[in-house]
Amino acid sequence: MLLRERFTVSFIGLFIGMVCTPSRYAYAGYYYDFNPTCRKAYAEIIQLKLVSGAALIEAEKKADPDNLIPYFLENYIDFFTLFFNEDPVEYQRRKPGEEQRLNLMKKGDIHSPFALFTRSVIYFQWAAIDIKFGNRWDAGWSFRKSFLAGKDNLQHFAGFQPSLMLQGAMQVAAGTIPPGYQWLANLLGIHGTIADGMNTLEEVLTSTDPFAKLFHEEAVFYFLYLKFHIQNQREEVFQYIHKHQLDTRNNHLFTYLAANLSRNNQQAAAAEQIVRDRNPDPEYLDMPVWDLEMGYAMADHLDPVSISYLERFLKRFKGKFYVKESLQKLSWMYYLDGRPDKAENARARLLRMGNTETEADKQAMKDAQSGRWPNTLLLKARLLDDGGYFHEALQLLNGKSSSSFTGAADQLEFAYRLARLYDALNRKEEAVQAYLTTIKLGEHRKEYYAARAALQTGYIYEERGDGKTAISFFQKVLDLKGHDYKNALDQKAKAAIERCRNG
Repeated sequence: MLLRERFTVSFIGLFIGMVCTPSRYAYAGYYYDFNPTCRKAYAEIIQLKLVSGAALIEAEKKADPDNLIPYFLENYIDFFTLFFNEDPVEYQRRKPGEEQRLNLMKKGDIHSPFALFTRSVIYFQWAAIDIKFGNRWDAGWSFRKSFLAGKDNLQHFAGFQPSLMLQGAMQVAAGTIPPGYQWLANLLGIHGTIADGMNTLEEVLTSTDPFAKLFHEEAVFYFLYLKFHIQNQREEVFQYIHKHQLDTRNNHLFTYLAANLSRNNQQAAAAEQIVRDRNPDPEYLDMPVWDLEMGYAMADHLDPVSISYLERFLKRFKGKFYVKESLQKLSWMYYLDGRPDKAENARARLLRMGNTETEADKQAMKDAQSGRWPNTLLLKARLLDDGGYFHEALQLLNGKSSSSFTGAADQLEFAYRLARLYDALNRKEEAVQAYLTTIKLGEHRKEYYAARAALQTGYIYEERGDGKTAISFFQKVLDLKGHDYKNALDQKAKAAIERCRNG
């Protein structure tokens, strides 16, 4: 769940700078010149090679102090550093740079498409950062300023591909706003649909415009992430990765994308291999998240070595997101490894560390507060299912039924786990029946199983081309109240309804 939460909450931070075909806009004073040095710096930064990127930026600042692009690119370094590592000391040190760069960008040529675009990106990136550090009010206003600046820029420079890319992604974000908050979006002037946003992104991807080509990798990142998490077109995402041979070894942003999406697509073994194969050059941003990805992937195959990776992540990570979820996973692995004292210790750390900003962290906190440990058999099946080891998981459940479990919660979870395994193994009719059982057993309970079962059933009917029935199940997701992961599941259901209605 890690990166789905990470990026569902704040994928907005990854809208990165542009290039300009003319070498320089004629203007007295400061200007925007995306020259070869800046282009090289950008290329290094987008791969997360921040050391070499920073060196190129400093060289350009000395060579041409009136060029604003190096200062613009510095914001990307701050963004990646803070977004991935969440160090509060670094946040306090780097935060003043936001206002300084925004003021500096205002001094450039007002007739350049970069004048508003640079500010739009800076606002957007800091919106993502502020979310990670709990400054939701600042993040909301920054997102609004970013959206409006981008919209204004396109009114003056309708064909400017960088702005189209940024605006397309923000339209998708706007399209996922829950119905109950649409009034606020309208008040703030934020409008968009998932379909329009994705179409815009796809146009940028296929464009022959020099700007689109220069920022192709960036556009690919947004497009694939949104296609996976918002449109649920997972097969198409991996087809694209393989067809276009994305460089997951040397571009660590792609490493991160491919590993995370693989793990969230129940391909733990693939995720583990992608992380292992990444370029180890020390010029790349050092990120504790690699340990987390490895820990999760190995835990999903019940490998106790995962414990060392999770402990190392928790020791090195300075932030608060994903901490509770990782401690939950760690406690489970100690529990399954027959070390109850260690399991209880991990749970105690969970209760006092991290935050509950993500749905996964919130659920981990709730589970820990219950004082209840999961059924061992169901826990193993859950982890194996998450990792894509479907046959192993189903073998564990063979010969079992709901009556094999005494508690209502375990009976409900058994029905759900069985349904997910049937679904993954393409035994769709059996999956639908098990999902319906799950909905019946869980629709009045607070566990997320019933809502997720309704969502998955909707997906099955959508794949069959039965949009009407699919929408009825997606609506069921929205109708179910008071359960875990409510916001995340509602977002997916809303996107699915729009997708079905638009054909």
